[in-house]
Amino acid sequence: MPDETPAPQHNRRHEVAVGARTGLAVSEAAAEESSPRTNRWGVLRHKHFRLVWFAAFGSSIGTWMEGVGVQWLMAKLTLAPEWVAAGRPDAALMMGYLGAAQLGPTLLLGIAGGLTADRVNRRTLLMVTQLIMMCVAITLLVCSLAGVLNPFLLLGISLLNGIATAFNIPAWQVLTPRLVPREELTRAIVLNGIQFNLARVIGPGLGGLLMAKYSPDVLFAVNAVSFIGVVLAVSRTPDAPAPPPTGQSPLELTKEAARFVFGNRGPLRVFLAMLLFSMLAAPLLRMLPLMVKTVYKADERAFGVMLAVMGVGAVTGGLALKFVPRWYPKHHFIPLSVMLGGASIAAFASTSSIYLASFFIFLGGIFWLWSFNSSMAAMQLLVDDRMRGRALSICNTAVFGAMPLGSLTAGLIAVATAGSAESGVGTQVGVGVMGITLFVAGLVMLVYRTPEVDGIQPGEAGFERRPGLIAGLTASAHRPRPATPEA
Repeated sequence: MPDETPAPQHNRRHEVAVGARTGLAVSEAAAEESSPRTNRWGVLRHKHFRLVWFAAFGSSIGTWMEGVGVQWLMAKLTLAPEWVAAGRPDAALMMGYLGAAQLGPTLLLGIAGGLTADRVNRRTLLMVTQLIMMCVAITLLVCSLAGVLNPFLLLGISLLNGIATAFNIPAWQVLTPRLVPREELTRAIVLNGIQFNLARVIGPGLGGLLMAKYSPDVLFAVNAVSFIGVVLAVSRTPDAPAPPPTGQSPLELTKEAARFVFGNRGPLRVFLAMLLFSMLAAPLLRMLPLMVKTVYKADERAFGVMLAVMGVGAVTGGLALKFVPRWYPKHHFIPLSVMLGGASIAAFASTSSIYLASFFIFLGGIFWLWSFNSSMAAMQLLVDDRMRGRALSICNTAVFGAMPLGSLTAGLIAVATAGSAESGVGTQVGVGVMGITLFVAGLVMLVYRTPEVDGIQPGEAGFERRPGLIAGLTASAHRPRPATPEA
């Protein structure tokens, strides 16, 4: 079990103070006493978190399998001779449009989703959104079985799923802190990331094999069924009523959360890190089907395997966190992850060898998990529970709203470079430019660090803002010093 994401020892007192100030609610399951037997389970010893985790794992496998089917089907249909001959939009642009349909609704509705999560029963909201998403998955399956799917219908169904996702994500995010103690929250978030990426190992690889032997229908059916386990597991968790009403209007509540995120140096820097990584790294996944078909000249099995390789990298990254010193602070670790993520994406885009590309996408999976999970853990530790849904919805809006913008930008760069996606060169350039930009952004954040990301304020121990790359890499100002013996 990986240790928690590194946090400076001098910041433990701050975390305890924040916990007392927020009054974070924890279920009775999270208060179970540890024993030698249950310690072997780590965070999973908390019954309700364990049930939800395993159910979410099964659902994530279904989600990745469906994603493989939708993306490959979109690439296949838009690269077909009849589509090209009809003068339809280029395949690279259609992949960008698919990303916009899937994730764009969060850009418009993410704040509304966060407000809803802070004003209604959170357990009920999560169950409702899961049931709606299951209905959308069934619709996709029925249309595929009927043989009526086309690129535009795929966009429409993906849009419906994206709308439900805008309300589903904040419901998930406010659930986890109620299932585990505060001191184990970071570990729980990392474990959720491992679950999602372990599903990325299994789902795409299995999906690619099943799609090659049968059809995408099998993938869509598995995903539709997978929602049942989540609904049952969530229904067994303790009730999660909304925080007491404050009498504020939705606009006032939104402004309060925005002031927290944008008016405080620490949350703002975390927000920017998530925004940049989501926008600039998203083309790696969105353009992967085109890279597989046009650059590597491979089939859907290779696409599934490459997604699985990235998932293996993410799981490896989660397990490797235990080797990062606990004193290494997040305001160093997050920029380092962003910088290395950009470097791996740029290297991936520069090669035409599927073997080298697999190695670089493996590294990309490591740094993807490091960046997003460390950023989300930092924000969760900084925000009060009463505005948790609203504040995290602002982050969701950035993360999921910026992803389609990044994919569209990469698609436009691809078309401007090569004229079409058929050669693959333009796609490589589009992904590569975004990777280089991400590397530079991470480098700047590492040189000009923000201790407030870890809750360290001016005048407190460990506060150090002097620019420098070497100091940013080594975090020498935070390294524990041996105690000086008293005279």
